[in-house]
Amino acid sequence: MSEFFHMGGYAFYVWTSYGIAFAILLINVVVPIVRRQRLLRDLRRMKSRKTP
Repeated sequence: MSEFFHMGGYAFYVWTSYGIAFAILLINVVVPIVRRQRLLRDLRRMKSRKTP
C-alpha cells in the first residue's frame, strides 16, 4: 500500500494532478448552482419592484 501512495517517486505530481482535477470538477458543479441562485434572487427582486 505504501508503494501505491509513493507512486514510484512521482507521488507529488500524481496527487497534485488528482487534486487539481478534483478542484476543477467541484468548481464546475458549484459555480452554476451559485449563479442560478443569484439569478433567481435578482429576478424575484425585479418582479417585486415592478408589482405595485
